[in-house]
Amino acid sequence: MKFVHLVVINDPLNPLIEPLTRDQLWRGLVLRAEAPKRFIAWLDGSEIRSEGVDLIARTLHYGEVAICDTVVFTAQQQVQYDVPAQGDIPASRLLVTIEEPGAGMLHVRFSYDDFMEETPGSMEAFYNEFRRSAYQEADIDTIRVIRELAGEGLLGPAQA
Repeated sequence: MKFVHLVVINDPLNPLIEPLTRDQLWRGLVLRAEAPKRFIAWLDGSEIRSEGVDLIARTLHYGEVAICDTVVFTAQQQVQYDVPAQGDIPASRLLVTIEEPGAGMLHVRFSYDDFMEETPGSMEAFYNEFRRSAYQEADIDTIRVIRELAGEGLLGPAQA
């Protein structure tokens, strides 16, 4: 299943959206990887197994299930989450990319891929619709949390 969607961060034509700087957005996306419990309410816990300059290896705990993944950072541009196949969990990837389509505009593109072909009309395709909806809601919630953290001054100054 492949699934891609955009979340608008800044839109100069919409005064109801409190703008974020690219740096605030980036810090929020990095925090999502480093402290996922702040962003995923149903996550029981997480641990960083190892980290480097632009990479962390983590284990996420959901009840009895532990999922290992690797997160790669491309500064101010992209966060890539890779989950290798493990037990009943297939390999998957999430790319979270900051886009700046015009002056004063920021978007975040969320691109999911589980490397499996989807057969239209199949039961898997039916369930994938629920997955897509859940992913989109979680991503919108991620941006909501980033906005809250920025509003509290925890992601740096509002002006670059």
